[in-house]
Amino acid sequence: MKGIYKTTLFLLAVIVLAACSRKKNTFLSRNYHAVTAEYNALYNGNLAFEDGKEELATGYRDNYWEILPVERLDLDENSTLPGESKNPNFNRAEEKAAKAIQKHSVYVNNKEHNPQTDEAYMLLGKSRYFDGRFIPSLDAFNFILDRYPTSNNITNANVWKAKANIRLDNEEVALESLQELLEDVEREKIEMDEEELADVAAIMAEAYVKMDSIAEALPYMKIASENVQKNELKGRYNYIKGQLYNRIGERDSANMAFDQVIELNRKSPRVYMINAYIAKARNFDYDNEDKTAFLELLNELAENRENRPFLDKIYNQIGEYYYNLDSIQTAVGYYNKSIKENSPDKILQSKNYETLAIINFDATNYKTAGAYYDSTLTNLEVNTKKHRRITKKRENLDDVIKYEDIATENDSIIRFANMSEAEQLAYFTDYTAKLKEKAIADSIAQVKQQQSIANNEFYTKNAGPGGPNENNSTFYFYNSTTVAYGKQQFQKVWGDRELEDNWRRSEKQTSLITEEEIKPVEVITGNKRFDPQTYIAEIPTDQKVIDSLVGDRDFAYYQLGLIYKEKFKENGLAIERLEKLLTFNPEERLILPSKYNLYKIYNEQENESLASKYKNDIITNHPDSRYAEILRNPNTALATDESSPEFKYKQLYKDFEASKYEYVIEQSDNYISQYTGTEIVPKFEILKATAIGRQQGFEAYKKALNFIALNYPNSEEGEQAEFIYGKTLRTIESSDFVPDEEAKKWKVVYKFDSTETEAAQELKDKLVEAIDAYRYTNMSASLDYYTPETKLVVIHGLNTKTGGRNFAQVLKENKEFKIKKPSFEISTPNYKIIQIHKNLDAYLNTEKEPVE
Repeated sequence: MKGIYKTTLFLLAVIVLAACSRKKNTFLSRNYHAVTAEYNALYNGNLAFEDGKEELATGYRDNYWEILPVERLDLDENSTLPGESKNPNFNRAEEKAAKAIQKHSVYVNNKEHNPQTDEAYMLLGKSRYFDGRFIPSLDAFNFILDRYPTSNNITNANVWKAKANIRLDNEEVALESLQELLEDVEREKIEMDEEELADVAAIMAEAYVKMDSIAEALPYMKIASENVQKNELKGRYNYIKGQLYNRIGERDSANMAFDQVIELNRKSPRVYMINAYIAKARNFDYDNEDKTAFLELLNELAENRENRPFLDKIYNQIGEYYYNLDSIQTAVGYYNKSIKENSPDKILQSKNYETLAIINFDATNYKTAGAYYDSTLTNLEVNTKKHRRITKKRENLDDVIKYEDIATENDSIIRFANMSEAEQLAYFTDYTAKLKEKAIADSIAQVKQQQSIANNEFYTKNAGPGGPNENNSTFYFYNSTTVAYGKQQFQKVWGDRELEDNWRRSEKQTSLITEEEIKPVEVITGNKRFDPQTYIAEIPTDQKVIDSLVGDRDFAYYQLGLIYKEKFKENGLAIERLEKLLTFNPEERLILPSKYNLYKIYNEQENESLASKYKNDIITNHPDSRYAEILRNPNTALATDESSPEFKYKQLYKDFEASKYEYVIEQSDNYISQYTGTEIVPKFEILKATAIGRQQGFEAYKKALNFIALNYPNSEEGEQAEFIYGKTLRTIESSDFVPDEEAKKWKVVYKFDSTETEAAQELKDKLVEAIDAYRYTNMSASLDYYTPETKLVVIHGLNTKTGGRNFAQVLKENKEFKIKKPSFEISTPNYKIIQIHKNLDAYLNTEKEPVE
C-alpha cells in the first residue's frame, strides 16, 4: 500500500508540474503563474520600489526660488555604467520584475496569457525610471504598448513613457502622445479617472515649463490641481500654479493660488504652506496694501512654535519688510537673525549676505561690504552668471577700499596740516583727555573684575568641609550656585565691605578698594599715547610731502568717481566724489575729465541745467581741449586729425604690427593717462593687453584681459575682453606640448639674442635665398619676436621633423650658404604653444641637443 501511495503522489506531482508549464495555456498554468508572480516576485518588488521612492523623496530638497518640478525626484546627472544601479531598492525591484517575467510569463501562440506580466513590465520600467536610466525604462513601456494592446496598463504605460521622454528632453514627443490620450478621453475611446487626469495634466504642464512656455503650462496645472486627490500633491500643484501666475505677472491670481495652499493647513506638508505665505509676502504692494496687518502676520508666523524650522525664511522676509520701508537698522537685525538660523537654503543665505553687502556699500562701509560679498560667494554655485557678477563686484570693491582709504586718510592729514599750532594742540589735548578717561574706566572695570573673581574663589574654597556639594549635601554653603546668588544679593544691598567689626555702619560703605585707589596713574604717567605732542609730531610740515598727499587724495577722488560711475552705476556717489574733487582745485589733468564725466552723468539723468552748466564750462574755459571738440562736434570723426586720439591709436597699432611691443605698452600707458575719462581709453587698454600677451605670454595676457573686463564692463572692448577671458583663453590655456607623432607640419628655428638683430636679419635673408635656390615653393622664412631678449629666425612649411633636420644639415654643408648657426626642430602646434606660454626652455629641455 505504501508503495502505491508514494507512486500516486509522484504521478500527481508530475501532472501538476506538467500542467503548470509556461509552454501550455491551461487554466491551471495561467492561474498558478499569475498568483505566484503577484504574491511573490511582484509583491516583494513593489515593496522595494516604494522604499526606494520614499528614500528619494526624503533626500530631495526643493528649490522654492524656481518653479517646482511636479515630481520630487533629484537624479544624479552622472550616468551609471551598464548594469549598475544608483539605489539598491530600485535594483531589487528591477530584479523581482525581471524574475516575474522570466519565470511566470505564459506566452503561447504570440499572446501573453498571464495577466500579471504587463504589471511586471510596468514595475521594470518605473524602477529604471526612478533609477535615472530613462532609455531602458522606455524599452519596458514600449514593450507593453507593442505586445499587450489590450492591457489595462496601456494608459499608464503611455503616461510613464511621456515622463521618460521629458527627462530625455523630448518634450514635444511627450506632449504629442499625452494630447492624443486626452483626445481619446474626450471621444470616450478610453476612460480616465480624476487621479490619472491630474497626473497627465501635471506632466504636460511640466513639459511646457521645461520649454519655457509658461502661459501654455498654466491651464494644465489648473486641471491637475483641481483633479488631484492626494492632499500632499494638491498643496504642491497649487503652489506651482501660483509660481506660474507669478512668472507671467498675474500677482492677484498667484496670491489666490497660494491661499489655496494655505487653506489646506495641516492636510498638506507645512513646508508648502510656509512658502506660500512667503511667496505672498514677496507679492506685497507696499504702496497700497495694509502694512500694519502684513507685519502682524509675519510676526505671528515667527512666534508660532510649529514654524521654527522655517524661521530662516520668515526672518528674511521680515528683514525685507523693514528694508522696503527704509528701516535699515531693523532690517539688518532680521537679516542677521536669518543667517544665524544656519539655513540649508544656500540661495536664501546668499541673498541675506548680498543685501547686507549692499546696505554697507551704500553706507560707505566698503570693507564690511567686501566681507559680506565674500560670504555671498561661498553660498553661490561656482561658474554661474550670478557668481561671476558678484565676483566682479567684489573685485571692484578692492579698488574702492583702496582709494577710499587714501581719500579718508589723506583728507585727515591735510586737515591737520592746515591747522595752526594752537588749533593742533587744542584738538589733540581734547583727544588725549578722552583717551585718558577711557583708560581709567577700563582699569577700574578690570580691577573690579579681578576682585570679583577672587571673591568667588574664596567662597568656593570655603563653602564647607570637603568643598561644595560633597556627598550631594543640600547645605547652603555646599551649593556653589546658591553661594554665588547669596553673594550677589549681599553686594547689591551692602556693596563691597571689609571684614571687620561694625561693618554695617553707614561710614563703612566704602568698597574694599576705592576708585581713587585704583586710578591707573602709573599707566598714564609717561605714556606717549596720552601726550598731544606725540600726534602733533606726526603731522607733516614739508610742503613737498603735503603736495604729494594732496595729489594722491585728488587722484583717489577722481578714481572713485569713475569707479562709481562705470562699475557700480552709482551716479549719486560718482557726482559727490567728482564735485568734491573740483572744490580742491586739483591739477589740470583731473579737472577736464571730471567736468566731462559730470556732464555725461547729468546728461544721462536728463538734468539739463547741470549738464549745460558743465558743457558750457568746458567749451568756454577749455576751448582748445579734446573734450570741448567732442562737445562741439559730437558726431564728427576726428580719426584723420593728427592731434586726435583716434589718429594716435591707428599709428600705435602700426607699431604693434611691427612687433614694437615694449614701445606700444609704454605709449599706451601715456595715452591712457592723457585721455582718461574718454571712450578711446578702452581701445588703448586692449591694444596694450595684446602687446603684453605677445611680449610676456599667456598669464600676463590673461591678467590684463581680466583688468579690462572688470574696469570697462560697459564698453565694447570690455565685453570683448570678457568673451576672450571666459571662452577663448580656455582653448589655449594648456602649456603641455603635443606629441611629435601627432604633428603634420614642422619648423626649423634659429635662436638669437636681441643684441644680434642684424645677424638674425642676415640669416633670414640667406634662408629666403636658399629656399628660392632649392625651389621649395611650400617653404618660407621669417624673423619672429619671442621675448624682449630673444628673437627667432624660423623656416616654415616642413612636413616632418627629420626633413627639417636634414634641410638644416644641407644648409650647413652647402658651400654657398654655410649656415652653421645651431638650430632645433619644432612642430607647428608646439611652436604656437611656446609663443603663447613663453616656455621655449621647457621645450628644449625635453628635446635632444640642438644640431651643431
